[in-house]
Amino acid sequence: MDRFSWQEFGESAQEWEAALAALTPARAAAVQQSAVYGAIAQAAGRRVARLELRCDGRRIGLVQIIARARLWLISRGPVFAPGLSLALQRKALRGLARRAGLVLATPDAPIAGFGVIPLVTPRHQAIWDLAPDPEVLRAGLAGKWRNRLRTAERGGLILDREPDLEDVLAHDRTQQAARGYRALPAQFTRNWARIAPEDLLALRVETGDGQRIAAGVFLIHGAGASYHIGWSGAEGRAHGAHNLMLWQAALALRARGVRQLDLGAVDGEAGAGRMRFKLGTGARAEPLGATCWVLPG
Repeated sequence: MDRFSWQEFGESAQEWEAALAALTPARAAAVQQSAVYGAIAQAAGRRVARLELRCDGRRIGLVQIIARARLWLISRGPVFAPGLSLALQRKALRGLARRAGLVLATPDAPIAGFGVIPLVTPRHQAIWDLAPDPEVLRAGLAGKWRNRLRTAERGGLILDREPDLEDVLAHDRTQQAARGYRALPAQFTRNWARIAPEDLLALRVETGDGQRIAAGVFLIHGAGASYHIGWSGAEGRAHGAHNLMLWQAALALRARGVRQLDLGAVDGEAGAGRMRFKLGTGARAEPLGATCWVLPG
């Protein structure tokens, strides 16, 4: 099992998504490993490569890597077959560095040991399993979270698709400035809507008199989805609009076949309130690997 090699994945974007789903049927790959994410990077002038790890004719790993000058970045990857030992994962990662050159990687699960030098402390992601029945999902909500959802449902709020993506992006820019954080640029969201409009779910919440008080954008990638943008005004927070939006988004995504919703980081810098909100859904806080410099093996 220790004689393997990385090879170019020479098939289509659709076949890439199918290969990811077949490799890890119990867990969806992160958005950074999706074909649309790679296509957006290519549209921005980046070099993108998709590789597969094979052993004795069997595919045991997949990775999408994106270049910045001479540096290759691996975000939330590689995606390995279940059961592959950490020692073999590390060996495969170092073999990838031997093939590609200078590699910085943030694996989707911890990988450590000789040849993998940590540079940035690992963080945790809130991963919400949407596979259970809706009744089970609702029972899994934290008590206060469920109470706020019930209040929003009884408060006459209206949930609908959001046709004005630019309005959501404008509110998101204002929110980023107010809270002092940075996210993917607005052009990334515009490009996703252009390349894969069917894989972008934008929702808004309004009061009975038509006042928009919250909105959100979700990106769909295979059997997974990511909570990409969430905006809420003071009135939205007071009325539990975000609880209503996220709950209804989860049901809509589940009906489409999405099994897993990535709610984003839940470490201290994300803010205690936002961390409680995400984990209040019943999501698990799952550790990522540290961002690391990978030495060729």
